[in-house]
Amino acid sequence: MPGGIIHEDELLYAGHILPPDLTEVYLGYLIIEPKRHVTGLGELTDQEAAGLGVLINSLAATLKDSEAAEHVYSFVLGHDVPHLHVHLVPRYPGTPRGYWGVRVGQWPDAPRGAIDDITAVCDRLRRALSTI
Repeated sequence: MPGGIIHEDELLYAGHILPPDLTEVYLGYLIIEPKRHVTGLGELTDQEAAGLGVLINSLAATLKDSEAAEHVYSFVLGHDVPHLHVHLVPRYPGTPRGYWGVRVGQWPDAPRGAIDDITAVCDRLRRALSTI
């Protein structure tokens, strides 16, 4: 996995999204998922839901502190893969309003990078997360 695991415990996993062609991807775009197979929200145990909420909050704060995100979006789309994936996507300073929300990654000047850049982001996030 490029960048390695950002967080893993007995219930949840978090890591950076993979570039489909292994060249460039929107930096800081994270995926959080339960280890147990569930297809969407409403199927988590109370323990999984509580852990997911705490992890989302911690990673959002870390994206703001470590990566200077001015806002962090969270999405659960669930129409392509029948497994719960929570997407955490930072919005960086200077992002034009027309690219806010689900279009943030389409901004032509968005921070993008390849494997080495993803690894650097993940290293910073792990270090910052360990201090929370």
